Amino acid sequence: MDFDKLCKNILELDSKIRFAGVVNTKGVLINNLEQKGIKQYLSPDELKMSIHYSMWEWEKSQNLSHELGFERSSVLEYDKVTLISVPIDNSNLLVASIEPNEDFFKMIIKIKSLIQTATKK
Repeated sequence: MDFDKLCKNILELDSKIRFAGVVNTKGVLINNLEQKGIKQYLSPDELKMSIHYSMWEWEKSQNLSHELGFERSSVLEYDKVTLISVPIDNSNLLVASIEPNEDFFKMIIKIKSLIQTATKK
């Protein structure tokens, strides 16, 4: 899968999407893009910490997948941004941030649609 193209397409979905990235199971941010002209709130080290926390949550949710099924998405709302995580496959997690008070459910639906389209290629 072309993760650069996926991140680019996600940013093009809506100008309210601030950031899109792909993280592997080792917690490494293997691809990411930021919306141009938008102030980023996290330093590179803080971004790594945020990615680590997202991966930790994803790994924790997998411990209950035998009972609840697999995680389909995750949302964390902060005052300044909303963070979204959507599994791409068993090895990669899509992480995105959007402006606060945006309809994250609609954003998740759009992001999942792009992921499904990209995985079919």
